[in-house]
Amino acid sequence: MEVGLTLNLKNQDGSLRLSLLEYGCYVQNIDIKLEGGASWLYQGLIDAFDDKITSAIEDAVSNNLRDLVMKLDSVLQSLPKEVAVTEIADVNVTFVNEPVLTNTSLGLEVDGLFSLKGSDVLSEFRNLIPQASIPPKLAEKMVNIAVEEKVLESAALVYYEADKLHWIIDEVPDTSLLNTAGWRFIVPRLYKDYPNDDMNLDVSLSSPPIIKILEQQIDVTVPSDVIIDVLHAGEVIQVACLSMVVSASASAEVSGDILYGSVKLRDFTMDLNWSKIGSLHMFLIQPVMSTVLRTVVVPYVNSKLGKGIVLPTFHGYKLENAEIIYTDSWIVMSSDVASIEQYYTIKQPDQEVPSLQVA
Repeated sequence: MEVGLTLNLKNQDGSLRLSLLEYGCYVQNIDIKLEGGASWLYQGLIDAFDDKITSAIEDAVSNNLRDLVMKLDSVLQSLPKEVAVTEIADVNVTFVNEPVLTNTSLGLEVDGLFSLKGSDVLSEFRNLIPQASIPPKLAEKMVNIAVEEKVLESAALVYYEADKLHWIIDEVPDTSLLNTAGWRFIVPRLYKDYPNDDMNLDVSLSSPPIIKILEQQIDVTVPSDVIIDVLHAGEVIQVACLSMVVSASASAEVSGDILYGSVKLRDFTMDLNWSKIGSLHMFLIQPVMSTVLRTVVVPYVNSKLGKGIVLPTFHGYKLENAEIIYTDSWIVMSSDVASIEQYYTIKQPDQEVPSLQVA
């Protein structure tokens, strides 16, 4: 018996459409033998209807093929066009461009841009992402998921617009750094006007972070404003504002089914934006801010990234043995695929199956 079919997979309004162009089943030979009793009589009837039995089998197989393709097409069209990532952000998973089919692989491209919940996708990034571009490095695994750096910048922009990139630093390991007494020789005017008062550092980003993916690492540039607050007589008094640009390197890794991240401080620059306590000498303040960045800000960010994000599942399957590859403007996750049931009953019997799914 030979079975053949020709399929067409195309992008239709952001969804995948699978259609059956040609299909058929050919039964070259069928041999039915009966034994015992009056088998000699029935054998003659079967032989007489051999052609009709063959035709019925061919029709049944062909019809099942057609129905199977229709069901698969229905599943593809039911895939969501937007997936919730966090409580404030969604990612657009609408398919763009036509699928690319080779002898050994199928390439699909999705929009991938982030947006605030209830708002449109950040369209200014869409024209900046190269169309039909392919990252130069792909591992020989079952699945390669490539993310262009503009997708990461769209995620950063979402959190910036949601005012989530804002921190009040009111605790540091060296408590003298947040009391005016500790600044008496750095900014004498500050201690003179507000002796022995506690302080806060109000940190907010002045613009979205700039993210560049290079070989083996991710470079992040964070423009920010640091307002020095003094807690005086029950009031929060803003006394100075520093403009600071922080350069850091970031990395990501996968352990099990969780994606982790970390950052390392590389350098930072600082300028005085405004001051109500006279001129400030940046070379005296810079060691203080360096201490705050290294002992408070970076550990805080790493504590958040260190919690990780559970990788989503897809219709009962999950990523397995994933690895991260960095290349020019792309970050690629290469992975095998495993059944959730098999993975958690055989390899990790004591762990719960993650609840995040892409239906």
